[in-house]
Amino acid sequence: MDLGNAIKRIRKEKGLTQIFLAEACGITQTYLSQIEGNVKEPNISTVKKIANSLEIPLPVLFFLAIDKEDITPEKQEAFKMIELSVKSLISKFFLPNDNQHD
Repeated sequence: MDLGNAIKRIRKEKGLTQIFLAEACGITQTYLSQIEGNVKEPNISTVKKIANSLEIPLPVLFFLAIDKEDITPEKQEAFKMIELSVKSLISKFFLPNDNQHD
């Protein structure tokens, strides 16, 4: 799971700075940078604050953080079948209109 990269990608797509997001979450910019760089693993309370500040549901954030390695081999084909459709819906409802996910 690449939670840090998912947070960073969403933050940038929404045009937010690390300083702004960190302040909105009540954490330091340094800590947010470490989370985005996957240096530090935040607790669930912090992840909830980040998701709320990004105005994205927590399960959506976790879905966007899924790596291929997170899916068991026997379920990877099924995941590939739904991944693009789900990401398209996420982009439509939770991310700026002019940005699309792959």
